[in-house]
Amino acid sequence: MLSLESVLNYIVWSPNPAVFSGFERLRWYSLLFALGFIISQQIMIYIYNKEGHDSRLVDKLTIYMVLSTIIGARLGHVLFYEPEKYLSNPIDILKVWEGGLASHGAAIAILIALYMYSRKVPGQSYLWVVDRIVIVTAMVGAMIRIGNLMNSEIGGKPTDNDSGFVFARDAEEILETLRVPVVDVNAYKPSNRDQELKGNGIVPVNFELEIEKGSYEEADLRRTLETDVKYVLTRFRSSQKYLAENPDTPLNYELQDKGDHYLATIYTFGVSRYPTQIYESISYFIIFLILFGTWYRYQSRIPDGLFLGFFLITVFGMRFIWEFLKENQVEFEEGLTLNMGQTLSIPLVIGGLILVGLALKKGFKPLENQGTGS
Repeated sequence: MLSLESVLNYIVWSPNPAVFSGFERLRWYSLLFALGFIISQQIMIYIYNKEGHDSRLVDKLTIYMVLSTIIGARLGHVLFYEPEKYLSNPIDILKVWEGGLASHGAAIAILIALYMYSRKVPGQSYLWVVDRIVIVTAMVGAMIRIGNLMNSEIGGKPTDNDSGFVFARDAEEILETLRVPVVDVNAYKPSNRDQELKGNGIVPVNFELEIEKGSYEEADLRRTLETDVKYVLTRFRSSQKYLAENPDTPLNYELQDKGDHYLATIYTFGVSRYPTQIYESISYFIIFLILFGTWYRYQSRIPDGLFLGFFLITVFGMRFIWEFLKENQVEFEEGLTLNMGQTLSIPLVIGGLILVGLALKKGFKPLENQGTGS
């Protein structure tokens, strides 16, 4: 079977997580997260109008969705993955910008929030609302996974072959903090080192460091590079995970005097990994297309609970599968047969199967109910 990796060979992945260089506060993850909700709101307005509901209620629904997603995803990570860390330092729970969100927590919180919403809105049953929300939730999930990719986070396990993604962003950021005045760092896939490929997933990667001359003599700069760069490439946890620099050999590099600056080219190796963020994003987007296409054809004829059940089966079923290719998020998962993401997915998939069975038993609603949303 032709895989994405075999098409791409390997890619050295190191995008700037900020949308605009020099304006670090606007990040791709935040932008995609926000765009997901903005687009979802417009789709929900369209759905409400087509089914004869007051589209002004979508603003209220959006507030419930945004708050429940953020709060649920954060608390899900805290309770499912790192309870000891956060419960001993509760203030850290509020530091959402430092990362740590769990989709299972978001799913549970959304279901609770929509129950609270539906109780205050006459003419819209709980399952009617949830069946429409899961359509756009699948799309938002796809966009969030692309945000994870731009952050170089939640990546996959090593492919053990010369294809996949080498995540080099962490190493770039650390190299920018060297004692020498580094102006710019650029990681890339070299075009002249194919002979070093061995088919084992350890692939050539070059780092180019542009360094101001300042008061550094070339000999002093070389000594600093040989010690500091070697330390960065071999001793940092992220480097040990994503790179494969041999700690027992001298640093392999070239230093060129460019007149007003030095250019150091570091010849090292990276670990090719599965780009599971892409796999998940594509899966969720296909689920969105299926749900929206089915709704567009049947609209209010859809039996209550059918879309929610399908969503739980497909989204968390695919999550269960892709977890086999993803790196574990926390240390305690290392000794588990199934990681936390897979364990939490099982009851949601079972719940989805029950909902689909009950919905199909009731069958599609008759045509005369079209547009009532009941």
